[in-house]
Amino acid sequence: MSSQKHSDKENPSSGSAFGSAPAAADRELQQGPECDPATADQLEKLRAEKQELMDTLVRRQADFENYRKRVEKERQQEHHRGIEGLIESLLPVLDAFERALAVQDDPGYAEYRKGFELIYRQLWEALAKRGLERIESTGKEFNPHFHHAIERVETTEHADGIVVGELQPGYVFHGRVLRPAMVRVATNAAPAGKREN
Repeated sequence: MSSQKHSDKENPSSGSAFGSAPAAADRELQQGPECDPATADQLEKLRAEKQELMDTLVRRQADFENYRKRVEKERQQEHHRGIEGLIESLLPVLDAFERALAVQDDPGYAEYRKGFELIYRQLWEALAKRGLERIESTGKEFNPHFHHAIERVETTEHADGIVVGELQPGYVFHGRVLRPAMVRVATNAAPAGKREN
C-alpha cells in the first residue's frame, strides 16, 4: 500500500487517465519540430489554417456587429420619419385650434372655451412628448433657417432684423425644421447715421 502511494507521488498524473491525455497532447505539440519533417510541415500548415480561420471569424463578428448597428440606426430613422409624417399632418389642426381660441373671447362661451383649451393642451402635450418643439420667434433676431419673412415693418421701436410678429408658428422635430415660422420683420427706415445717434 505504501509503495503505491510512493509511486503516485512520483508520477501525479498517473492517477487519472483524463489528466494524462491533454498533457501528452501538449507535449506532442511542443515537440512538433522534433518530429519527422513531413509531420512538422503538416502541423505548420494546420496551425496556419487555424490562424486564418480565427482571423476570418473575428472579421465576420466585427462585420456582423457593424451590420447590427447600421440596421438599428436605420430602424430608428424610419421610426422618426413615420412620426414626423404624422406630426406634419397634425400641424394644421394645431393652427386651427389656436385660431379658434384667439377669436372667441365672448364670456358666454367660457365653458366651451375651457373644453377647447383642454383638447388643445392634450394634443400639444402628446406631440411634444414625441419631440415636437415650437420655434420662438417674436422678439428674436430673424434667422432664415427658422423664419420665413412675409412682411417687413418699418419701425424705430425695434432694431433692424428683429421679428415683431408671428403670422404662423414654426415647429422643429428632433432638431429638424418641419415648418419655418411665418413672421413680420422690423426694418428701420432712418439712415444708418441717424440711428447711431
